[in-house]
Parts: sequence; C-alpha cells; structure tokens
Amino acid sequence: MSKPISIPPRPRVQDLLPKLHIGRYRTGPLNSLTDVPGVLVHTQSINRPSTENTHAVNTGVTTILPRRDWFSHGCYAGYFRFNGSGEMTGSHWLDETGLLNSPIILTNSFSVGPCYSGIYEYAIREYRNKDTGLVDWFLLPVVAETCDLFLNDIGAMVVTPDMVVRGIDEASADPVKEGNTGGGTGMMCHGFKGGTGSSSRVIDAVSFGVGVKYTVAALVQANYGAKRDLRFGGFPVGRLMEEQEKGPESEEADAAKAKDGSIIVVIATDAPLHPKQLQRLAKRATVGLSRVGGWGSNSSGDIFIAFSTAEKIPRAPDFNWKPTVEQKVGVVQDVTINAIFECAADATEEAIYNALLGAEDMEGPQGLKVKALDHSKLVTMLERFL
Repeated sequence: MSKPISIPPRPRVQDLLPKLHIGRYRTGPLNSLTDVPGVLVHTQSINRPSTENTHAVNTGVTTILPRRDWFSHGCYAGYFRFNGSGEMTGSHWLDETGLLNSPIILTNSFSVGPCYSGIYEYAIREYRNKDTGLVDWFLLPVVAETCDLFLNDIGAMVVTPDMVVRGIDEASADPVKEGNTGGGTGMMCHGFKGGTGSSSRVIDAVSFGVGVKYTVAALVQANYGAKRDLRFGGFPVGRLMEEQEKGPESEEADAAKAKDGSIIVVIATDAPLHPKQLQRLAKRATVGLSRVGGWGSNSSGDIFIAFSTAEKIPRAPDFNWKPTVEQKVGVVQDVTINAIFECAADATEEAIYNALLGAEDMEGPQGLKVKALDHSKLVTMLERFL
C-alpha cells in the first residue's frame, strides 16, 4: 500500500510535482512575473457571499506596472489575438507605435470601463499641469478582461476606479498572489476553479560580447477550457479524471455543461526586443496554452501581450519637423531569439498550472459551486507517468 500523500495547502506545480518536466531553463528566484527587474504587480479581490437579497460577488483587479515611471517612459510592446471574443483596450495604438505607456489592468468583462477610468484618475492626480490644473497629455489605457459571470454577480458592477488607483500606488515586486486573486478571483479553468498564475525563466545570453542574463516571465488570468482537455506535462489527466468520476452514460449531460472561455497572458522580459519581435513573443503563449489543453474556442477571448523593459522610451521628446535620432536601441538578433520564444511558452504553461493549483473551492450566485483541482488525486494519477 502506498504511503499517504502529504501536500501543503495551495502548492505551486514545482513543489507538488517536482519530477514534472516543464522546459529546459531554470526559473527566476521568485518564479513570478516580478522576477523581471522593475515590473510591479498588485492584486485586489472582492468576495461577498449570497444573502437573502443579493447574489454572491467574487471578482477583482490585477494591476501590472511595466515600470514604476510607466507614464514618463514607455516600453516596447506587441500583442497577439489567438481568438478575439474578448477585449484589450489600447491595442490599436500598440499596433500603430509598438509603445506601451500604461499599466496593464486585468479584470472581469463588465469592469473594463471603471478600470479604464481608474488609470486616468491616477494619471490626472499625478500628472496634470501643476500650474493650470489642466491635462495636457495623451494616454490610451490598456485594460483586458475575462468573464466571471458563473461565479460572480457580474451585473453588480462592484469594481471601481479607486481600486485601480490603489493598485498602481501599492504595486510591488513581491511574488504574484495566485489562484483566487485579483482579476482571476472568479474565474474557472478546465472545469475547475481557475484564476491568476505566474512563472518565469532565466536565460544566459550575450550582449556586445559580454555574458548577461535575461528573464522571461508570464502572468495568466485563466478562465477557459473543459475538464476533458486538461493535460499536465502532456498527460491527459482531465479525461482520466472524468472516466474515474462518472462514466460514459453521463457524457451527454457533461457536454451540455462544458464551459469554454478566455485567457489573458501577459509576458514580460528584460531582453532587448523591438515591437515586431514582441508580437512574435506574444504568439508563443499559444504554445504554452495548447500544452495544457487550450485550443481557442469560438467564444474564447485569448489575447496575449508582451513587453520589454530593456529600453526607456521618453513619452514626450521635444517636437521637431526634422526626423531626430537621440536614442540608440539594442535588439536581440532574430537568429538567436529561440531561447526567448521557448521560455515564453514554458512560463505560460507553468503559470496556468500555478493558477489551477493555487485556486480554492468557490460558491457563486444561486449556489453554483466550483471545486478546485484535487491535488492528491492529481499526484496519484501522475505517479505512474513521472
């Protein structure tokens, strides 16, 4: 008889499954998006149980700052739309310029507006003209969403602009809080409780003949997929769990309940990449997503954004009709970029695992209950493979 499995509460995947192979590169010290120097994150959650007169509320906001002085100095960025049933504001300007001069805010589908306003409220408070009190600058906020209506009274519209202001003020380099946190508070993933997850990778590189290290990291807001498609390390654990739990007679009923949905992936790096390379990097999130079992259903909003902190691009250099060069920009050579692509896929895959493993059971409106992934069952199932 095998020994009972001792599992700490809400472990991360590398703690729970140390033999699971997720790529060739080592993690950063925190194994989190905040391993990229200068990147700051903050999560806020709202949890209110149902009462006689109200429905359960489970939602929140995740705030990501590419750098503390995001307003004055932009980053190069690019994005990729794997499937477009979702929203990420500011994307047209990213297409046009390849510049990110905004926090990235993640929330639920009905709260894009308040979060958009919250970025403006912070910027107005900090950067309005001190002499006139007027705004004399241009800003397009970046806000992305996934839909939490199964576990949240989304129509209650509880997210407010001040939550974004607070998130920007309090964002830190601490490890990202995972599971039922921030914008991922009320999300589901592969039939289990989903939410927020993160991971990072470190690469040895060469910059102008000198050895350096670059970090590539991902943060996900995972709210997609059916249980039958879930894989860990390529092993079909979701299908095997369904077979154990039910049986063929319930397949039709389960199909009627199958949930597809959305995922937002934010990839950060300090490797010097130009906007086109960052678009390519964002695409590699698709590889990590597919390894876990996502395939981009018709109603899924699968939108991925990547940014590099390597360059500080001034917001408002002096205007001149003559084309003016005042900054030299280094970039990774395309023929040497493969390790960065690989790490983006690996970090995305692991971030989804961490979102699943960090989540906890949740009850939503009308008594709908969603269970977190059973850690003991997962470990037992994978023992024969690992």
